[in-house]
Amino acid sequence: MSLHPADDQAAHSLAPGFPGSISAPAGAATLSRQQRALHPGWVLVLASLWLATVCNVALWRELTRLPGLHGGQLLQASLSLGLMIALTTCGLLGALAWRWTLKPVITLFLFSAAFGAYFMMAYGVVIDPTMMVNTLQTDLRETRDLLNWRMLASVVVLAVLPSVLLWRQPVRRLGALRHTLTNAIIFIASSALLVLTVMLSFQGFSSLMRNHTHVRYLINPLNSFYALGVIAAKPFQRNETVILPLGEDARLGASYARQNKPPLLLLVLGETARSGNFSINGYQRPTTPKLAQETLVSQRNAWACGTSTAASLPCLFSHLGREGYDARPASYEGLLDVLQRAGLAVLWIDNQSGCKGVCDRVESTNTSLLKVPGLCDGGECFDEVMLDRLDERIAALSAERRARGVVVVMHQMGSHGPAYYKRSPAAFKTFKPECSSNALQECGHDELINAYDNSIVYTDHFLSRSIQWLKAQEPRAAPALIYASDHGESLGENNLYLHGMPYSIAPDVQKRVPWITWLSPSFEQRAKLSMACLNQRRDAPISHDNYFHSVLGVMDVQTGVYQRTLDMYAPCVRP
Repeated sequence: MSLHPADDQAAHSLAPGFPGSISAPAGAATLSRQQRALHPGWVLVLASLWLATVCNVALWRELTRLPGLHGGQLLQASLSLGLMIALTTCGLLGALAWRWTLKPVITLFLFSAAFGAYFMMAYGVVIDPTMMVNTLQTDLRETRDLLNWRMLASVVVLAVLPSVLLWRQPVRRLGALRHTLTNAIIFIASSALLVLTVMLSFQGFSSLMRNHTHVRYLINPLNSFYALGVIAAKPFQRNETVILPLGEDARLGASYARQNKPPLLLLVLGETARSGNFSINGYQRPTTPKLAQETLVSQRNAWACGTSTAASLPCLFSHLGREGYDARPASYEGLLDVLQRAGLAVLWIDNQSGCKGVCDRVESTNTSLLKVPGLCDGGECFDEVMLDRLDERIAALSAERRARGVVVVMHQMGSHGPAYYKRSPAAFKTFKPECSSNALQECGHDELINAYDNSIVYTDHFLSRSIQWLKAQEPRAAPALIYASDHGESLGENNLYLHGMPYSIAPDVQKRVPWITWLSPSFEQRAKLSMACLNQRRDAPISHDNYFHSVLGVMDVQTGVYQRTLDMYAPCVRP
């Protein structure tokens, strides 16, 4: 009777006088290892159970919070959902984990689940394609802001320790045919049991998914892999490498023929600013005292077209609007391309992680890594650095274009979290004590609000300084400023932090944004805009859908893609 190959090896190793034989103690150790070896199928099952139970603590926590789900219903929902996750994970591992890939694939699943579990537990976020895009576009500065001992502890417990056990555990070697058969059985059995489980619990499961759609984005780590799959499929749905031209008929309007001095428009893009935390919008704390002294209009009912920079920024500069941008069949040029095509000088200044493709075809510079004394420290700069050498940067643009008009875009670091305390210099920390940690759970709610509001106080100062700079340009230009944030932020409401929730289920604080307009008398005259009229309409609902057309309108750029009905300034233009 022939032995198993592993047993043959052990027998040869122990046979006295056999060439290449090893000593008895070594042979005993080898035999002991063979006896401890687990079948690959059991390794997949155990890994799937760990991932489905312990690594889904955020999901189980959320189920306990759902209204109407308690007692027996909660237990049934948890058991059925846990079994579905385990079976799906096991089937997926059965398709991917082979002799040489078994441990690496399981390790990948473990670390993906560990990081996902931490962020979902710590900040109450969900992981969907938008959140995954944010993750993939995170730069070194943003990564540093997220690192803390809680993350390290979570990853060690959920991924490092299980991975060490996995790699120390011997796994029985199977022949190619037998391993294929084993994986096939695991995949088919997992799929069959999954279908059976869904059928038996379909009524409760479908109701749960329908009434609480965010729950599906908490299923860990399948949510991450699904999001990556959606992102990977996008090139097959839309060719991102081809940028279609926009506004090829763009030209400057009649106001340029009679102008005494060219327009100078400063577009400031806020980061993570909540409209409700601006005192000029009715907030009780004095977060915007300097803006309150200016003659300007703050729209109090403005809405973002996304809940993250990656979603909002390209949409903001698109002619398509939120729904059209999400469903676009192709990629198009944006607002800055149309302004430049009309003959204006355009400059993008970034103090953030990039323009997400918006500024790819215009002059641009990044100030975030400069080393300006008093403004830059610890590998990042405060937003005022964008005003440093601004005259010099504009002077470097085409003189012919500058003579027609200039549009400068400043992309703020703003109130980017979770390290809100880093967003304001010491002189602007009006509210104390503030949270000085990026692990927001370590801070009281009042400390967190103080840190965030201090970042708004500094934004108030930055915008005030920008307006003062613009006023200094009046002898030679007609200046104006439009400030709008890319999205809002959650600050612990309903145990939710940061931003990036799917738009359909995101709270209003992540979608409602500030939109401020300041016009110099000369710009107001050339644009024939009535600030009094704008002030009367400050509570009218507007959104990022209006931004593209409103900027074209105030700059008097004529093009077929401009829609007057979406120009929020058009109703206040005097005849």
